[in-house]
Amino acid sequence: MRAPAFLRNSLLAMAVFGLVVAASRWASAAENTRPNVLLIIADDLRNEMGCYGSPVAQTPRLDEFAATAVRFDKAYCQFPLCNPSRSSVLTGLRPTTVGVLGNRTWFGATRPDAVSLVRHFKAHGYQTVRSGKIFHGGIDDSQAWSVGGRPRYFGQDASAKPPVHRERNADGRLLTKTERSDRWIVLPNEGRDHTDHKIADRAVEYLRSNPTEPFFLTAGFHKPHSPLAAPQRFFDQFDPAEIELSPDYAPRPTVPEGFPAGSIRPSNADLFVGRDSTPESARKMIHAYLAASAWMDWNAGRVLDELEAQGLADNTIVLFWGDHGYQLGEKGKWSKAGSLWEQGARTPLLIRDPRAAAAGAACPRVVEALDIYPTLCDLCGLPIPEQLEGVSLARFLEDPDAASDRPAYTIWSADGKTVSGVCVRTERWRYAEFYGRGPGRMLTDPVNDPHELTNLADRPEHAELVARLSRLAQEYVAGHAAE
Repeated sequence: MRAPAFLRNSLLAMAVFGLVVAASRWASAAENTRPNVLLIIADDLRNEMGCYGSPVAQTPRLDEFAATAVRFDKAYCQFPLCNPSRSSVLTGLRPTTVGVLGNRTWFGATRPDAVSLVRHFKAHGYQTVRSGKIFHGGIDDSQAWSVGGRPRYFGQDASAKPPVHRERNADGRLLTKTERSDRWIVLPNEGRDHTDHKIADRAVEYLRSNPTEPFFLTAGFHKPHSPLAAPQRFFDQFDPAEIELSPDYAPRPTVPEGFPAGSIRPSNADLFVGRDSTPESARKMIHAYLAASAWMDWNAGRVLDELEAQGLADNTIVLFWGDHGYQLGEKGKWSKAGSLWEQGARTPLLIRDPRAAAAGAACPRVVEALDIYPTLCDLCGLPIPEQLEGVSLARFLEDPDAASDRPAYTIWSADGKTVSGVCVRTERWRYAEFYGRGPGRMLTDPVNDPHELTNLADRPEHAELVARLSRLAQEYVAGHAAE
């Protein structure tokens, strides 16, 4: 006996409804199985890590992590300064495109159409959690965060000054600018009262909260940014007398013979500001830098440990990055600002995807920090915004030796408005041009001259190479170079 029409329609409706509900549940389940993301950033950390071959660094926790990740041996920042570097990475745009060439420019004012990496993940169902320094200073994208965003932007008020991360002595007194640049700090109470310890605490607390939706968790540590600080036990890991200075160490910023004047700023910005170093004081300062780096490593390890303890590691992509390089006395320079040398432009970059085949491998290809945004989108199955200027590095997590001929570009601006220098890094060569003050060009051979002691730019045998790299450099900064 055939059922009445109204009953057949009801049964059909119920069946359709059931399929819709099931599809919704399947979609929800798929959404919840998306990989999480843990983004860890260190400030002013150059490739002075055990996993990068440093003979003196003590970074055991990140070295252990590197053994489970892909280590990028030729990763380069797009600008050797905090705000331009981070603004480029977090918007996926070159510094000249996003219009951020200094530490006091908010990307939201120069490119209000830019969608930050964090906001993009939030828009696609991720809970986004900020702990520590992700954007720079008082600059933020507060609407991008589910948890922890700042309520105000620096840059909306041109007269405002960004908040400064201030260090205190053991007695609680704020350090003066001179003290912050000329000394280091032994932190009392095992550093528990310091911002970096609390950054790790907040990240650990979130991981213990039993998150039920995909998360994008960040932990941005301030160290080893000056003033150099760590608990005593991290200083005790090193003997300053055993620290070797670079072959091109100098007591003050010194332009090497045969190089453009614009290749070295005449004064330091971070350490030994306004005064010369000596070999003895230089070793002690490097000692403090190594201690601060070791302490950052320990705090990063606390977060990685908790990820494992909560059973989240197998479904979490972890990316560790240093926002730019740093010079520790090479050519007399003690900072990152203005450095288009290898130590200033090169950064640590480690990526672990539990699904990837190349865990523990090293990738020799040249890559850019600009590639982080599309890489995380690719690995998490999110659409990659068309305006991004980097490329996904996901293929290198399966095959670290995959072919690539893309160079990396790093620029510098002396006035925060125009480009005063640009470096082109290929797998074989480093080439840079300088404009405005101290113009000129330099070509160095990283293989045979790792300390960049000889400028090859005017050698006749390299004329064709220099012409080709010069074209790339000028195309990259067209319309932005200083006169």
